[in-house]
Amino acid sequence: MEIKGLKLRELRQALDKKQVSVKEVTEKYLKRIKELDEDLECYITVTEDKALKQADAAQKKIDSGNAGALTGIPMAIKDNICTEGVLTTCSSKMLEDFVPPYNATVMDKLENEGIVMLGKVSLDEFAMGGSTQTSAFKKTKNPYDKSRVPGGSSGGSASAVAADLCLAALGSDTGGSIRQPSSFCGVTGLKPTYSRVSRYGLVAFASSLDQIGPIARDSHDCALILNHICGFDPHDGTSSKKEVVDFTAKIGKDIKGVKIALPKEFYDKGIDDEVRDSVLKAAEVYKSMGAILVECSMPSLKYATAAYYLISSAEACSNLSRYDGIKYGHRSNIGSSYEELIKNSRREGFGDEVKRRILLGNYALSSGYYDAYYGKAMALKQLIRKEYNDIFAVCDAVLTPTAPTTAYRCDENISDPVKMYQADICTVTVNIAGLPAVSTPCGYDGKGLPIGMSVIGKPFDEQTVVQIADVFEQGFKRIPPVL
Repeated sequence: MEIKGLKLRELRQALDKKQVSVKEVTEKYLKRIKELDEDLECYITVTEDKALKQADAAQKKIDSGNAGALTGIPMAIKDNICTEGVLTTCSSKMLEDFVPPYNATVMDKLENEGIVMLGKVSLDEFAMGGSTQTSAFKKTKNPYDKSRVPGGSSGGSASAVAADLCLAALGSDTGGSIRQPSSFCGVTGLKPTYSRVSRYGLVAFASSLDQIGPIARDSHDCALILNHICGFDPHDGTSSKKEVVDFTAKIGKDIKGVKIALPKEFYDKGIDDEVRDSVLKAAEVYKSMGAILVECSMPSLKYATAAYYLISSAEACSNLSRYDGIKYGHRSNIGSSYEELIKNSRREGFGDEVKRRILLGNYALSSGYYDAYYGKAMALKQLIRKEYNDIFAVCDAVLTPTAPTTAYRCDENISDPVKMYQADICTVTVNIAGLPAVSTPCGYDGKGLPIGMSVIGKPFDEQTVVQIADVFEQGFKRIPPVL
């Protein structure tokens, strides 16, 4: 069976009809990883033995007639999601040798379904970045052009799916970390509503913004995975008790009369012409299907990136304070006192970008600056939520570019953090407001690099987001990378 371009639903059908075994498919993915990953650098850890054992267990489940939607599906897991007995590094020297004694809740759910875990994939260190070039171990490449970044922080997840080094993957999204790499790598990524998926076992970056979600070949596959990873979790006090619905339920229904908002600020200066044109062309496709396009405004967008980095860095400096080299994490060999040991452990264990955010967060929270910076950012958070609420009082969804550009060169922005931060302008408001959004390809630029658009929905309305993305995908011809 050919695994290139394979969708979850196609493999499900083949496995259930006994056209192929789980072991055969798993071995094909493992072989492809061995052939291609030395160049792409997606995987930090390949769990070959575990994958083959899980493949045998999944096959027994299928043979007994107890297979679920994800039984036997080969997946990759972002390396900031805890996996019992399997190295979980967060792409940081601080956790270079950390092997969790427990699973994240999403991993328990996936393993109960019978997935096959192929391994753990790279990310920006502690999920802080948009390029996967801040990883201490594997600086992942874009399969469309290996001189370019795959995006981040879930760059390993998106690149692995695009290159057929797994069938689907889990990522995490704090300010666009599922959607932006999905855009750069020409795949589909779904960021659920905040609290829809348990964060227990996700190594925390910014606790009020983080959310786990799927990356796959299309929105239908993403919805199938979301069906099995969400729901209330007593281990996560922020997880929602809302009923888990079937996120595929609206797929196939027409969108006649659906109102799609186009906030003008998302199409203003700073967005590449090719990106803007592709997304607006997609909007016209929706219009031809009977959707109603509604032009609107979101004035707070120009302040959103600043607010996001103040809020996320403030939470990050608090979350990362636990890494002191004493309880766990990298411990320095230098230090004649307790204080020196902690200082040296953190200096050696954290990379430059993580240190930058710790400094920014501590500064924003410090006496004399709290009201001027963090307090104002939190006030803007409420304003952004209000502006989205005003839009959703009239419209069903919002359509925007996922990123202002296509994938840039690996050495292009790494030394300019301000430029890197500004590139998050199209994604951060979704996390600030806690909304669901899906990024899916809508075109290619003159260099053949993918362009992504984002469909943003009302809180807990992933069904509509998936429906709108899927109806476009049905008529869009994807161009796979040449590998």
